[in-house]
Amino acid sequence: MQNLTHILICENSIDGILSGIYRAYESRYGHSHIQLTTADRLGTYELFCEYEEVSVDFQKAGKVSRTLQKEFGQEGFRTLCEAMSAWESPRDQTREMSKANAVYKTVALGLARKEGARVLNYLSEPYVNRVFQLSRSTYYESHHLLGFLRFAELENGLLFAQIHPKNYVLPLLADHFCDRLPQENFIIYDDSHKTAAFHKAGSSYLLADIPEADQAFMERYSAKEKEYRALWLEFFHSIAIDARKNPSLQSSNIPKRFWKDTVELKP
Repeated sequence: MQNLTHILICENSIDGILSGIYRAYESRYGHSHIQLTTADRLGTYELFCEYEEVSVDFQKAGKVSRTLQKEFGQEGFRTLCEAMSAWESPRDQTREMSKANAVYKTVALGLARKEGARVLNYLSEPYVNRVFQLSRSTYYESHHLLGFLRFAELENGLLFAQIHPKNYVLPLLADHFCDRLPQENFIIYDDSHKTAAFHKAGSSYLLADIPEADQAFMERYSAKEKEYRALWLEFFHSIAIDARKNPSLQSSNIPKRFWKDTVELKP
């Protein structure tokens, strides 16, 4: 039936959504008859809809990735990746305006008009506007974490940092610190998404799923690290003025969800 809406259900990840976009073009149903969604945004099944699960295919995702980098440029592709990495509540938007579908429709619009990244400036277009909002959310959180992320030196000399972000910002942080700390061995562990970035001195980084983290390993600090932590806490408390404490301003400058990863504010 031509009027059926084809719902492609993909994994909630960059490669998952890119695989869904590949399948959308491959199906030839027509963009107006296709919607992308992720499994966690599926909701209840509807009449006059045909549902299809799309498995992650890294080869197909890579083809879509190369096409988008060519047509949208590196900055445009980064914006799309930031949008695909954003967290969204299951009740945040309708399925049509979910991130998977918004990215897909924006890509289709950009490729059809052959305007590449310029289409991302058309904020009057609902799908493009949604991509902009999602991308901004990921960018702002990664920007916050670039300032708040703390590395601790472990007993074996490894630098370790733990984060609890809403959005999947780990690749953005790993890219940054690979440039800033190229000769250091470090790990950044994203406890929210159970993923870690491993960097070996002088090389790039690897991402790996870590379902169960070893808390004892993460707290095996070196003697120097313990000393500096104690000194920092002493300094932090000594300069505080009780009469001028402003919890609202403090939580505005450093949102409370970041506190558990900062030594001086950790509960």
